[in-house]
Amino acid sequence: MEIQREMLVKISEELKSKGFNYLKFITAIDYNDHLEVIYSFYNISTNKDEMVTIKLQTDKSGKNRPELDTIIKAYPSADWFERELSEMFDIKINGRKTSRLLLENWNGTDPPMRKSFVWGREYKKEI
Repeated sequence: MEIQREMLVKISEELKSKGFNYLKFITAIDYNDHLEVIYSFYNISTNKDEMVTIKLQTDKSGKNRPELDTIIKAYPSADWFERELSEMFDIKINGRKTSRLLLENWNGTDPPMRKSFVWGREYKKEI
């Protein structure tokens, strides 16, 4: 189901209260004019393999980074996925308490999973 980004926290908390207790993944797709962020929730308490996937769009035009609110309160496992969204797609996640990086010594300017990223640039890991 597609949702507005302002509803993300409310819907994730509602899914948690309805038994969707497992966040399988969060990822994004870079289209030419927007980013689509996809969340996949499972109810692993039943043997019915119930799943809900929600999608939302963020505008990537202009100078401001796309922004989303964190869902860590309902799903602590979102931490890793949100860090990935932040570093790989340059999406700002509001409400995060940690700023630990996945790519500690990344010296690139473009996020690696965005279409603007230029493959072949040198990546130096400083030791």
